[in-house]
Amino acid sequence: MDIVKSSKKLMNKVEEKVEKGMDVVKDTFDNVARHLPFANLAKHSDDTFSIEVDLPGVKKEDIDIKVEDGYLTISAQRKYKNEVKEDDYYLCESSFGMFSRSFAVSENINKDNIDAKYENGRLYITLEKAESKKAKKIDIK
Repeated sequence: MDIVKSSKKLMNKVEEKVEKGMDVVKDTFDNVARHLPFANLAKHSDDTFSIEVDLPGVKKEDIDIKVEDGYLTISAQRKYKNEVKEDDYYLCESSFGMFSRSFAVSENINKDNIDAKYENGRLYITLEKAESKKAKKIDIK
């Protein structure tokens, strides 16, 4: 009977540790997700797609975009520091860090004709299907 009681106690402890571990994992993923930039994906027609990524506080020269192995990856570095020095107080708020987002890109996308522009903290990327992959309308005679 002591073996049964000991086994039950051990199982309860293991379950408790697993539950605590799952809470830590969930909190970690929630923290990571809060630091990723928001993105909107849209299909405008059969041949054109767009991605809009919010990158407030990021300078244009600190953004890198590449297409590789079927993924479009946007990497950026945020270097923000707001410092106020007054006679009776000092305030320093800063946000530094590197982050990236990757999006699966179809083989149908023309990788040589991807357009990107950045204005007012928002990155706009336009992708088009390769000419040979675009739907062709057939006129009836």
